[in-house]
Amino acid sequence: MDKGNIVFLNLAIIIASAKLFGMIARKLHAPQVVGEIIAGLIIGPSVLNIVSGSDFLSTMAEIGVVLLMFEAGLETDLKKLAESGPVATLIACFGVAVPMAGGTFLYMAYYGVGFHDPLFSHAILIGCILTATSVGITVESLKEMGYLQGKVGTTILSAAIIDDVIGIVVLTFVLGFKDSSISPLTTVWHTLLFFAWVVLFGYIVYRVFKWYDARHAHTRRIPIAGLAICLVMSYCAERFFGIADITGAFAAGIILCNVRDSKYIARKMDINSYMLFGPVFFASIGIKTDISVSEIIPVLGFSALFVIVGMITKIIGCGLIARLCRFKLSESLKIGCGMMTRGEVALITAQKGLTVGLLTADFFTAVILLILVSSVITPVLLKKVYSRDKGTGAKEIPAG
Repeated sequence: MDKGNIVFLNLAIIIASAKLFGMIARKLHAPQVVGEIIAGLIIGPSVLNIVSGSDFLSTMAEIGVVLLMFEAGLETDLKKLAESGPVATLIACFGVAVPMAGGTFLYMAYYGVGFHDPLFSHAILIGCILTATSVGITVESLKEMGYLQGKVGTTILSAAIIDDVIGIVVLTFVLGFKDSSISPLTTVWHTLLFFAWVVLFGYIVYRVFKWYDARHAHTRRIPIAGLAICLVMSYCAERFFGIADITGAFAAGIILCNVRDSKYIARKMDINSYMLFGPVFFASIGIKTDISVSEIIPVLGFSALFVIVGMITKIIGCGLIARLCRFKLSESLKIGCGMMTRGEVALITAQKGLTVGLLTADFFTAVILLILVSSVITPVLLKKVYSRDKGTGAKEIPAG
């Protein structure tokens, strides 16, 4: 069969199955993204093996999460974002520190590794894998329920973005144990330069876009120009500063969130995301999961504990600090649950560790299980904790 035809067939299967299982999930009162992830798991190598991962699907999935973050930035209330900044930073710091400590001590206790043992650096890498938050699933779940623009949603979004930046810096320090060519100070410097560039470049883009929007309001050129800015900033973030492309996409959305046609741009982005790139992104999580019995049995005990520790430490680290920052108990629980997902950043961290010899291939099973379980459980828990507010008078005001 022609290669192009295989691509089209794979896309058709992914979109149809993702939407079918998404509808079933909603009928069962679960978020739609849960069904899309399960659809990917069923049609992927782990079950039916109808669709397998490819560079093309990975690229499509990457575009999907970039568009999702761009749309989240466009729908952000800039005033609320500024107000939540210091608190979100504090939540992100503990959201990195507590999971990292939990993962490190889990490895040390399970395998009997001491602080002066050569394998201690492996324990640090295991902890590092647990630091990053995959915000895409949380964003889609909150948007589906209508709470993305609320106080809690804004705090989660801000903390997750900061969380990823801190995680990158921490990963650089950890990789320095084995790779002397990586300079932690250089990484910190590039991170600072990135935010300085966002402010300077963002101001110029905002003024030009505002001028152009005033003269060509509500035309198709507006969302096209916005998408171009999103993709350029995503590229520059990763290519020149070593920052995740989704951070650049979110920054692009923040820059444009106060222009007159920001909601119009967001609606156009949502069409692309809903019809094609979103289902591919969420289904790809399941498709990438290829767990065989021979691979999982040797590390089954550690993998189970790794998943439990990974989720609980995020809830404790983020939720406890949120509570200390005077969030209500229910709001703190929402923040902790919202920060629980892991995704592509965890895989990247694991891959980097494997490359420099700080991780062995069999531990990838534990990382994949964490991504899969947290991706399915987080939307369910979020819906559960939000539904508990009904009738209590504590319900957060939804978007719109």
